[in-house]
Amino acid sequence: NYFLRIEVELLGKGHSDLREVAPEIKASERRTAVAIADLEWREMEGDDCEFRYGALMSSFLSTVERSRLQEMLSLLGLETYQVQKLSLQDSLQISFDSMKNWAPQVPKDLPWNFLRKLQALNADARNTTMVLDVLPDARPVEKESQMEEEIIYWDPADDLAADIYSFSELPTPDTPVNPLDLLCALLLSSDSFLQQEIALKMALCQFALPLVLPDSENHYHTFLLWAMRGIVRTWWSQPPRGMGSFREDSVVLSRAPAFAFVRMDVSSNSKSQLLNAVLSPGHRQWDCFWHRDLNLGTNAREISDGLVEISWFFPSGREDLDIFPEPVAFLNLRGDIGSHWLQFKLLTEISSAVFILTDNISKKEYKLLYSMKESTTKYYFILSPYRGKRNTNLRFLNKLIPVLKIDHSHVLVKVSSTDSDSFVKRIRAIIGNVLRAPCRRVSVEDMAHAARKLGLKVDEDCEECQKAKDRMERITRKIKDSDAYRRDELRLQGDPWRKAAQVEKEFCQLQWAVDPPEKHRAELRRRLLELRMQQNGHEPSSGVQEFISGISSPSLSEKQYFLRWMEWGLARVAQPRLRQPPETLLTLRPKHGGTTDVGEPLWPEPLGVEHFLREMGQFYEAESCLVEAGRLPAGQRRFAHFPGLASELLLTGLPLELIDGSTLSMPVRWVTGLLKELHVRLERRSRLVVLSTIGVPGTGKSTLLNTMFGLRFATGKSCGPRGAFMQLITVAEGFSQDLGCDHILVIDSGGLIGGALTSAGDRFELEASLATLLMGLSNVTVISLAETKDIPAAILHAFLRLEKTGHMPNYQFVYQNLHDVSVPGPRPRDKRQLLDPPGDLSRAAAQMEKQGDGFRALAGLAFCDPEKQHIWHIPGLWHGAPPMAAVSLAYSEAIFELKRCLLENIRNGLSNQNKNIQQLIELVRRL
Repeated sequence: NYFLRIEVELLGKGHSDLREVAPEIKASERRTAVAIADLEWREMEGDDCEFRYGALMSSFLSTVERSRLQEMLSLLGLETYQVQKLSLQDSLQISFDSMKNWAPQVPKDLPWNFLRKLQALNADARNTTMVLDVLPDARPVEKESQMEEEIIYWDPADDLAADIYSFSELPTPDTPVNPLDLLCALLLSSDSFLQQEIALKMALCQFALPLVLPDSENHYHTFLLWAMRGIVRTWWSQPPRGMGSFREDSVVLSRAPAFAFVRMDVSSNSKSQLLNAVLSPGHRQWDCFWHRDLNLGTNAREISDGLVEISWFFPSGREDLDIFPEPVAFLNLRGDIGSHWLQFKLLTEISSAVFILTDNISKKEYKLLYSMKESTTKYYFILSPYRGKRNTNLRFLNKLIPVLKIDHSHVLVKVSSTDSDSFVKRIRAIIGNVLRAPCRRVSVEDMAHAARKLGLKVDEDCEECQKAKDRMERITRKIKDSDAYRRDELRLQGDPWRKAAQVEKEFCQLQWAVDPPEKHRAELRRRLLELRMQQNGHEPSSGVQEFISGISSPSLSEKQYFLRWMEWGLARVAQPRLRQPPETLLTLRPKHGGTTDVGEPLWPEPLGVEHFLREMGQFYEAESCLVEAGRLPAGQRRFAHFPGLASELLLTGLPLELIDGSTLSMPVRWVTGLLKELHVRLERRSRLVVLSTIGVPGTGKSTLLNTMFGLRFATGKSCGPRGAFMQLITVAEGFSQDLGCDHILVIDSGGLIGGALTSAGDRFELEASLATLLMGLSNVTVISLAETKDIPAAILHAFLRLEKTGHMPNYQFVYQNLHDVSVPGPRPRDKRQLLDPPGDLSRAAAQMEKQGDGFRALAGLAFCDPEKQHIWHIPGLWHGAPPMAAVSLAYSEAIFELKRCLLENIRNGLSNQNKNIQQLIELVRRL
């Protein structure tokens, strides 16, 4: 009673936290006060009493939840990441576990198992079931009675006539952790960039995404706007007549109607199962929202109540498949609205309609809903006919009808076990009616704005993120036309660099001539110096200077924020929103052809971060060339620090350009300077394995690498850069000795190699040279094929050249099935085609190398022994009909097996001799 009087006084003075005046109150006494305060609240009057009640309950419960959170973090081994957050680079390290398809055995394995499976786009990533490996001398698991402290919590949704005390311990090691608890604990332990990667991979797996993250430890909830910035989705709109139009946009920026599903008090019907049924076309249900009947971890939630999830429906343009004619957002609040009033208030402000599932409407719930009388949102109630007090429910519903401006059609009754199909159709019909009428359409940015007004923290509002955004906007607001900007602001590229690259190529070829004319050599040298002096006479434009300042920031986080903002800002100003479908990982419609006609002109290259780095590279190239020729004193260099800035970006996980996509040539001084700086920064950990992928454009090379190692290579021909890019992966120190290297340098050839030999001899020679360069730098080469008979002639040509040098990397031929998701494995004819004697393309490549009949079968040349798993069949990427398809589990598992094989070959020394960075620099110069 004493504590109750204190609380009543606090309510009168506008306070809501008992701990402010009485922190010494024990948990048991606080629980008693909660119970009495609940009784007292029932006698309160006033429109705002329910808000104060919600705040009062939250303040009491937060103390209990805080201890729950700490216990959960300790159980999962994440308590050490509360100050220094887990980073994206930490999660991508190659370790012993990278080679094992292992099952978690203890709770501390669960976060890493989740991250590893999510990186591989594995649909089973949410499975928290553990397989205990009990040794004979293992100590028995402590019994519940041996736990030092019981965690007791009170659920305000329970009826006071029943026992108000509910006891719950954290899961013992042999029981699964709730997947939502695992997700919340991991997000709370991750930095902004790992959170963003988790959200992106979850979107590809068609999992519901976390929108509001509860954090009882610090007494605030976080709206995850930044975490979803990188998600781009595609769909086909359905106009009333004619063909649908293709759309691609960020989920953060595109506006769509939103529908929220919440629980009030207790409901015998599952919100998540109902949402999954509404979102799933036909009879195939996809479990977008985790629910209690999934055998993936069925323990009660401990720390994830208050979590708000979001998912979208996107139309495919096919009336027989599309449930709705336009994109629709669905929101799901975990827990009771009475305990999470702030989240419920947010949902009512951003949703076109709110579906409330409940079995009982009491006076407390009636007052909560009465406070929403000014809301313009539509409300629908979903009741159970066999639970709750029917007469009481009807009485309060009749009172709410005029208040919420609803009628009896807004009250639905769902029988749990029967008639589910017709009920789902009825829900879809209601949503369809709302869509046809004028309704609220919001973007995730609009939702974040509403969250700020309610006092929620938005992850994007941190100082470093906003400073980086402001810098990006200072650059992009000057870009009205991409071509004009490149011509006027990025002046060292285009014709100056293209001419210099051609002269350097001719000059290099003279070195291999038997008796090169000295006069021609001198002329080429003069022309090159003239071009370089012209380049060196320019000053970096204001946009380039701003970019250099952004990547020179002493704050690593601000630098990473700036690069991400630049990627999105440039994509926004440089690319139209309405265009032809690009063939990308996030384009959820398969294309109709697996190869690209190399006779077609190179595709337009969108403006990107790589153009600013190219400009820096050309300033460095021009200056270095003049210093080498004695035309510029070394002490007057201004750009010598540029390679160091670029090497830092490579270490943070940014893919850097190895072969310039505009001139299709390598800026050797820039690349070698970058590698030298990388060698300095890595110090003793500079042993490298180089892994490259080449093949026909559109066969999923970049997607394969991104799925295998969690990389960030651009996917698709028509929306990404066309050069070859490299990205660095760190090998864990405890595994580097066993693997034989400290880092893996991964090279993605992009769309450099065509699919057939054409009459364009110059184009073929260029592709053959690029293939030779990339394969010559590599220890391991993955050759990606759409059809095994269509091995590009440029690649066969590179085989012949490299055989002469004695440098033969370990080859893996990957046949990617682009369309048929039902093919279970490799077909025998696929291997026979690859191992057959050379066909016309093979002979043509041999003739260009002047080897004629001496050309041997590809089987002997590439050491393709079918028994040693050198030929792989990768199933189709998607499971289901795009754009609502998820990544196929068979695809994910096949990619893991390929990754395991590659790492095994590296460890066993089958990948040719591993090299250090100094050796790689020399190899770059030589090739």
